[in-house]
Amino acid sequence: MDELAAEPPITTDRIWTIPNSLSMLRLAGVPVFLVLLLVYQLDAWALWVLIFSGISDWLDGKLARLLNQTSKLGAILDPLADRLYMFVIPIAFAWREFIPWWVVALLVGRDVILASMVPFVRGRGVDSLPVTYLGKAATFALMYAFPVILAAQGTSTFASIMEPIGHAMLIWGLFLYLWTMVLYVVQVRLLVRAYPRLRAGR
Repeated sequence: MDELAAEPPITTDRIWTIPNSLSMLRLAGVPVFLVLLLVYQLDAWALWVLIFSGISDWLDGKLARLLNQTSKLGAILDPLADRLYMFVIPIAFAWREFIPWWVVALLVGRDVILASMVPFVRGRGVDSLPVTYLGKAATFALMYAFPVILAAQGTSTFASIMEPIGHAMLIWGLFLYLWTMVLYVVQVRLLVRAYPRLRAGR
C-alpha cells in the first residue's frame, strides 16, 4: 500500500489472530518465492506462492473486520508484506527477463519519492493522508498482473493467451501507480503551503 495512506482503525493488541497468521505466512512466502523462481526456476510452484499471497492478502483484511481482529501488529504486517512483494517481484521478474528493468526503476522510484515526503507530512502534525481508491486499484492491478505474467512463461497455448493480458494489466497498473504518486505530491504540496511545520517538542 501507500506510505502516506491511512490505516484502518485498530481494536486489539492481540498478536496471534487469524489475520496476523495469514500475514506472517505471506511474509514467509517471500524467500520461498525467490528460491523457487531464481534458484530452481520452478515457475509453476512460484506462481502458486503468488496466488496464495493474493488470496491471503484479500482474506486477512476481510477476516480482520469480520472477526473484529484488527490489531497494531496487523497494521504493520499487512502493508509490510504488500511492500515487500511489490519490491521483490519486479526485481526477480527483471532478473529472469520477464519484464524490462525500467519498469523496476519506475516502481521503486515511485515508492522512494513517496517515502521521502513522509517527514513533510508528519512534520505538520498529520499522521497520514486519506486513502485513495485509485491507489488501491493500482496496487490491485499490479499484484494481479505479476501472477499472470508468470503464468505466461512457456510455449503453451495458455501461456500465449496470458502474455498480452499480463502485460496489459502491468501497463495499466503502472500508469495508475505513477498517477497516484502525482496526486500524493500535489496533496503534500498543498499541505505544506497550508500548515506551518511544528516546532520541536510540540
